[in-house]
Amino acid sequence: MIFADAKLFESLVAITPEEQAILNGSSEIDRDLYMTEGNVINARKLLDSNKLITVRKHARFIHFPEHSHDYIEMVYIAAGNVTHIINGGKITLQKGELLILNQHAKQEILPAGEGDIAVNFIILPQFFDATLSMLGNEENALRTFLVGCLQDTTNSIGYLHFRVADALPVQNLIENLIWTLANDMPDKRSINQITMGLLFLQLLGCADKLSSDDAYGNLTIKILQYVEEHYADGSLRELADSLHLSVCWLSREIGWLTGHTYKELVQAKRLSKAKFLLESTKLNVNEIAGLVGYSNFSYFHRLFLRETGRSPRKYRLDG
Repeated sequence: MIFADAKLFESLVAITPEEQAILNGSSEIDRDLYMTEGNVINARKLLDSNKLITVRKHARFIHFPEHSHDYIEMVYIAAGNVTHIINGGKITLQKGELLILNQHAKQEILPAGEGDIAVNFIILPQFFDATLSMLGNEENALRTFLVGCLQDTTNSIGYLHFRVADALPVQNLIENLIWTLANDMPDKRSINQITMGLLFLQLLGCADKLSSDDAYGNLTIKILQYVEEHYADGSLRELADSLHLSVCWLSREIGWLTGHTYKELVQAKRLSKAKFLLESTKLNVNEIAGLVGYSNFSYFHRLFLRETGRSPRKYRLDG
């Protein structure tokens, strides 16, 4: 993608004072720009006191040693490529790709060249309150990742890597975020929170472009993708067999990784799909029950009533 705003891209290509100092001979990063102590980058070094999000270009031409953050970081490659080592694994991010890291991820960045432009979003977890609301209650990799960040749990997904260079809506929303953060617009927080929510909703449709070499993240993604694709006819045993794992071990791991049982994940997905079909089609209730995986129509009615407080028919009428 070429930025629609040429001036915005030119500003990203321009040599910053920090980069000029590196080109003039500085052999290490200026830790005072990033850190208060240790190897944790401090959000308040980069954010104004009243802000929850900002954007800055990654400093090229220098090795950035291993570090973590006290905030959520998104990295977008606007041009070229940049190699990261995250939790011990090497990832080369290509133009148009997006990386999202939680606070516990250990990150190291190899020197980038002049044509390698990475944009870093520095985001405090509470910024994502609106995004979580837009994502709803159904479990998916993005929601699980955000909840883990907000709860600051060590078993959360360490990072998500989206290969979305060919996803034009994603690219447009990222550029919109960069533009509004780089320009002094009124009511930016509301605009940016809505844009971020829309971006995450678009990313939900890019499950086939999502990966994580993080052990927790990779397994969580595989579990949630299986539920997404096989909620109507899948089974825990089939999932365990596909992953070459024992059913008992996987069942415990699902609970630990997601906070839900396999049955609860499937049930939430089935009911979400049933609501969508009730709202958007004229299929009768029993047909919908069958489509989402319930052959016992009475059980589906009781379950739907218990979870929503309304019968399927009333839910449609109230729609």
